[in-house]
Amino acid sequence: MKHKKEPVTVNVINKRRDNQLPLYQTSGSSGLDLAAELDHPLEIKPLERLLIPTGIWLSIPIGYEGQIRPRSGLALKHGITCLNTPGTIDADYRGEIKVLLINLSNESFVIEPNQRIAQIVFCPVAKAELIQVGELDFTDRSNGGFGHTGTR
Repeated sequence: MKHKKEPVTVNVINKRRDNQLPLYQTSGSSGLDLAAELDHPLEIKPLERLLIPTGIWLSIPIGYEGQIRPRSGLALKHGITCLNTPGTIDADYRGEIKVLLINLSNESFVIEPNQRIAQIVFCPVAKAELIQVGELDFTDRSNGGFGHTGTR
């Protein structure tokens, strides 16, 4: 059974020199690839973090967020990933989308202009109504936290 959801409409200001909008690379891709909007190649040294501009501004509808996620190939092959992952782009943010990258490898890596550096996924957001109570309902897990089910 096919279940097709209507796409969420996101308004975009594109200030990229190449005028390229973020793209889904395949028909089944969850995220749109974001590319570096740079004047020249930029070196990211081991354990260094850099905020990389994309040249893209978004108006995300209320009730959604944009999640910035790493590109798996950069992470696997070069140790380049996103900090604060997933990074949240709130619906009321109107600044340029920038990607916070870190180099977790032992070697410097050069980010080229227009290189795909991350992806953005649009997700619905549920608002919570907090109700203060004296105690919480019981579960089998209770307050078992990190590692409570063992290491295997």
